[in-house]
Amino acid sequence: MLVDFGRDFMDLLLSPASKVLNKWFETDVLKATLATDAVIGSTASVHTPGSGYVLLHHVMGETDGERGIWSYVEGGMGSVSSAIANAARESGAHIVTSAEVSQLMIKDSGTVNGVLLADGTEVLSPIVLSNATPYKTFLELVPNNTLPDDFTRALKYSDYSSATTKINLAVDKLPQFQCCKLNHPDAGPQHVGTIHIGSESMEEIDLACQDAVNGVPSRRPVIEMTIPSVLDKTISPPGKHVINLFVQYTPYKPSDGSWGDSAYRESFAQKCFSLIEEYAPGFSSSIIGYDMLTPPDLEREIGLTGGNIFHGAMGLDSLFLMRPVKGWSSYRTPLQGLYLCGSGTHPGGGVMGAPGRNAAHVVLQDVEKR
Repeated sequence: MLVDFGRDFMDLLLSPASKVLNKWFETDVLKATLATDAVIGSTASVHTPGSGYVLLHHVMGETDGERGIWSYVEGGMGSVSSAIANAARESGAHIVTSAEVSQLMIKDSGTVNGVLLADGTEVLSPIVLSNATPYKTFLELVPNNTLPDDFTRALKYSDYSSATTKINLAVDKLPQFQCCKLNHPDAGPQHVGTIHIGSESMEEIDLACQDAVNGVPSRRPVIEMTIPSVLDKTISPPGKHVINLFVQYTPYKPSDGSWGDSAYRESFAQKCFSLIEEYAPGFSSSIIGYDMLTPPDLEREIGLTGGNIFHGAMGLDSLFLMRPVKGWSSYRTPLQGLYLCGSGTHPGGGVMGAPGRNAAHVVLQDVEKR
């Protein structure tokens, strides 16, 4: 029994998502809908070996005992951070924001003793947990010639590529999908879940990926739409709605233009809106305003190296014991007192809190040994 489970798991771990989905499902549109969870946040195709595990990673969770479902957070995703911060304050934590860290302070012995802020303030501590990407933590915040060469080399050549763009919109009415026999201005079940657009087969997803491999944004992007304001009335005025679009594939450095060019950005955004129009006529005219975060924007504004939303690719060479790099999967680092607690560690990306929880337990274990 255990041997059979091991074989099944290895098959899932090593297989492309297309193989896994073809094994269990028949309908193209269903397979394509499920396949997006295997490629979101990456430059991978549904035919990439190992994408089967990424599919599992995104559907293995649960909310309130219901397996494999996603939830909206009342007040927006920032409410998760606020809830964690409030719990920490109740336990005596002091939280400081808008205080950029410019460098980790390291003793000659290779032990961390705090952080240096951009304004020159020194915050002393024998323990520092970094939720920045491994690249940011070690190659930008740690002084030169402090880390082992093999460790630095492994980090430098880790895969931080990304092809994901996020578009947030304010609209004055809900999309009216032409596939629905009866449309109504009020919200219906078609507005509640994740809405997949532009990917009616796995071959379409693969073609979109190949565009990015060739250096250009997908001619027919893969779009995942959510409308959180349908369930959460706190994030939009009456009669208005918030729409989020996760868009694949958008290369970090497109070969046919630049994300720094406002006309280029606008052209791609309009391409996405036009694609939605195919399914929901009149969508473009409902847009009040929008903002768009491309991979360079995600890197600059949020600190996500390469714009990768998982703090590094979740490929076969960067999972489990290999995350973030071989030999350092325990949340500890070559610098005593410095720990990683973000998505660049096991088990990887997603709003699950597992890396932080695991890192906290490791820190407590080390403190108890002192």
